[in-house]
Amino acid sequence: MATLEASRPLLPPRAILFDWHGTLVNTLDAMYQAIEDMLPQLEELGLIDRLVPEAEASSRDDEKLIRYIRIFRKLHPRVLAERRISRTEIFDALFADDEEARSIAHRAYNESYRKFYGEVYPYQEGISDYLRYLNTLGIPLGVATNRSREFFDNEICRLDDGAWPTLFATSCCGDEAGRHKPAPDMLLYACAQLGVDPGPEVWYVGDSVTDMITAGAAGLTPVFYNAGLLSPPELKQTFSAGDNRGGRPQAVVDDFEQLLDALARAAPDRVTGQARPQRRPPREPLPPHVEPDWHPAVANLTPPQLILFDWHATLVDTLDAMYHAVDDLLPELAQLGLVDRLVKAEASKSPEDQRLVDYVRERQRLHPRVKADRKISRTDIFEVLFGEDNEAKRIAHRAFNRHYRKYFGKALPFEPRVRRLLEALVALNMPLGIITNRDREFFLQELSNVDGENWSGYFHTSVCGDDTPRRKPHPDQLQKAVEDLGYEMDGTIWYVGDSTTDTIAAKNAGATSVFFNGAQWDLPWLNTIFPGNEHYPYKPDVVVNDFAEFWALVLACIGSRHA
Repeated sequence: MATLEASRPLLPPRAILFDWHGTLVNTLDAMYQAIEDMLPQLEELGLIDRLVPEAEASSRDDEKLIRYIRIFRKLHPRVLAERRISRTEIFDALFADDEEARSIAHRAYNESYRKFYGEVYPYQEGISDYLRYLNTLGIPLGVATNRSREFFDNEICRLDDGAWPTLFATSCCGDEAGRHKPAPDMLLYACAQLGVDPGPEVWYVGDSVTDMITAGAAGLTPVFYNAGLLSPPELKQTFSAGDNRGGRPQAVVDDFEQLLDALARAAPDRVTGQARPQRRPPREPLPPHVEPDWHPAVANLTPPQLILFDWHATLVDTLDAMYHAVDDLLPELAQLGLVDRLVKAEASKSPEDQRLVDYVRERQRLHPRVKADRKISRTDIFEVLFGEDNEAKRIAHRAFNRHYRKYFGKALPFEPRVRRLLEALVALNMPLGIITNRDREFFLQELSNVDGENWSGYFHTSVCGDDTPRRKPHPDQLQKAVEDLGYEMDGTIWYVGDSTTDTIAAKNAGATSVFFNGAQWDLPWLNTIFPGNEHYPYKPDVVVNDFAEFWALVLACIGSRHA
């Protein structure tokens, strides 16, 4: 049994309230589909600027969640793979105490959920029997959920041939009690409906930190249903950030057998003589999610003498302005004489690239999936569309710049600690530079205003798209930077970038290619964009998923050089 040290014993319950999804029932498929449908709307809902600053996130996991959603408007692949975090926890992490922002998000979620809801299953085998047993003990039961009444009534009637509504004396939904969890309103409302005073003799059983915060705010006993079968260290980490907001559970149960065991310890007189349901075996955890190892041995890398960085989607986030400008450009392709210069099907690198070209050729706009993913840069888009036609790419870049002028300005750090990384590299006397296809007009203004800070002091050189005759993926810009600083081009020159274009430029120049996987591509997709075949032989020398990994890599390589 996964446990956290309790500060006091449980009191016998006069009533037990339950969360719905993730505690009593499983509606994960519909929930995650609805969230993925809703997150791309954050900008039009006015919620991007109301996201919790990453530096103020409650935990490192929340920080990563906020950053990924801010940049890509979707859930991190690991969140989808583990399926441990609820809609309420996601909104709580994103907006914290901003109740208005959370309410806007919940309303938008409900609109999306309406497209997907319907299938619902008991979270574990035998829950109906456990609930009936609690009824025979005379303990009033209730449900308190952020789910709207429209969805909850539909789902509860689908269970056990419609018998579940009779198991609960009350239910309170997110659209009935004023404020959603973590506000205590719905728990206080449910207690009033049951005719019991809120207090530690009312248990609230839920599967999220938000549920525990809500129970604490209402003065109830929080019981954590460990739906994800977190280990004791994982539980400790999960609730270390919740302590300050009253989010620590009084008890942790892995299943309903353990919930009944906790009840028997708290109220032995009450359960005496009552026939308990036949004990079921404990729930089994899912196989662990193993991240693929994309990292070559450090010994295979030459320690760096000079590190060059891409700008957009590597050091900074300017995605909103970039996609707005691409949206404005594509309807002008015919006027610019570029439709007939789009890559032919047989010359596309992959079926995915071919589909992108075909969609743009037919509709003069990006496929909605590309815009929803927000993982491909302007340069990569032009590489896919025009291939080796450098003149077509020059025309497209000039038109892009005309539109980008309407949107650019402030840049945001791609990760909150990027500035600290740059400071640490400077402290190592490591020369740094920027290689970007951005024109100097835009780059200099963004460089001087990265979330209100001027970053120009960190870099010894910068080479922009209009500083050389050819832009990336040609090696001209890297070669100019290396020559300007008096180095020779070899593996001691590292180029860190997020795109296939960056990798091709580094390999063509003879530099070490460090692929910054900020988009969190999985291994199959990395193999797709870097096929390593005769026509597309370029592969990065190493892949890093964030700058913490990059910093560790630099230190390891420098350490190996000294050794």
